[in-house]
Amino acid sequence: MADANDFNQKVIEEFRANGGKVGGSFEGRPMMLLTTTGAKSSQQRVSPLVYTNDGDSIVVIASKGGAPTNPDWYHNLVANSVVTVEVGEDQYKANARVASGDERERLYAAQAEIMPFFAVYQRNTTREIPVVVLKRSGQ
Repeated sequence: MADANDFNQKVIEEFRANGGKVGGSFEGRPMMLLTTTGAKSSQQRVSPLVYTNDGDSIVVIASKGGAPTNPDWYHNLVANSVVTVEVGEDQYKANARVASGDERERLYAAQAEIMPFFAVYQRNTTREIPVVVLKRSGQ
């Protein structure tokens, strides 16, 4: 886990130093930083994520690379749906909600079409990978 945390910290630093742009395996992908409040610790946690848009909302997928469990950030936003979103140099509060049914299917398919590795992640796990919609507060 320390390796993943170190990797994420480097991505976060690069994102913030370069106005939201990162290189490596994320180069050219739409990247954002999601800050959640720890479900147990109440500490702020920042996660770099790729995303798509659905109208004026941001969509993120809690894939954890197709692992059998959901990522920690997902548990955090289920416990506290008020999050902070950073896209480029824009930072704002948002409300998170988990999509379900036809909406979840549509949003997952849309992201997997742009980033096919998400289809692979779903095939590699028995859990239904959650899709989260982030809507700017006040909209």
